[in-house]
Amino acid sequence: MNGTLCGAIDEKLLAKIRSIQIHAKYLVNDAFAGEYESAFKGRGIAFEEVREYYPGDDIRRIDWNVMARTGRPHVKIFHDERELTLLFLVDISASSHFGTVSKFKNEIAAEITALLSVAAMQNNDKVGLIVFSDEIERYLPPKKGRAHTWRLIRDILSYRSKSQRTNFQKPIDFLNTVLKRKAIAFLLSDFQGVDFEKTLRATAKHHELIAVSIQDPREMELPPIGFIELEDAETGESVLIDTRKSFLRTQFTKSVREVRRDQELFFRSAGIDSLYIETDKPYVDRIVRYFREREKK
Repeated sequence: MNGTLCGAIDEKLLAKIRSIQIHAKYLVNDAFAGEYESAFKGRGIAFEEVREYYPGDDIRRIDWNVMARTGRPHVKIFHDERELTLLFLVDISASSHFGTVSKFKNEIAAEITALLSVAAMQNNDKVGLIVFSDEIERYLPPKKGRAHTWRLIRDILSYRSKSQRTNFQKPIDFLNTVLKRKAIAFLLSDFQGVDFEKTLRATAKHHELIAVSIQDPREMELPPIGFIELEDAETGESVLIDTRKSFLRTQFTKSVREVRRDQELFFRSAGIDSLYIETDKPYVDRIVRYFREREKK
């Protein structure tokens, strides 16, 4: 781990953490009532065993493959797996400390993590955290409790990495090492400038992966304000362009939208759910809509 976590938390950060916690609890009680449980509990059924058929068993549960091998009818037995494990993988590389509206992307990531953590806590689920850049910066094993949620928010907001870049391979490998059983993993990042297709596709076969892409409006469109220097926060590379030229602005937006479209196509093909969050728009309605879409599947 190559970053630092502030030991003493200043009053401003402490107030921000408290505000996020209070706001998350209010939203869970108000807008999220029942939504989380319906989305993540409705499919909480795990296979237990195959046993011989008894009169009165549901014939829809007959395992025809076993019956063909043994010559006797067998049924599949399932149990309701109530307790889930959620793990948040949060990108805190240099580009996450960017925002042109009212909040940085890492603040939005902290708020979404808090919101889903409070919902999980009220449903007696465990929540963990991996904070990463191109290294594993911080790991909090899955636990329950309000104090644990506080630590998750604190670490996302206060951790300062010495690294500028992002590498998805490290946190994904770490996830697969520390969690052998299937978990629900929320990957929060801006997904900029990195190759991740092969890594995420493989992991989606073992864990339920949900990609949360957090973007700032200035990363989609450029204002016509004259010469500006665009710098890649992770590589340090920069370029000077004249934003008064409409064709440059149009080309920039077109290029960004093509990247977003390709990412969405990849997520869909890999069986990975995805949410697109913008820092200048409310994210609660988007998450609720996702919950309802998930429940219908």
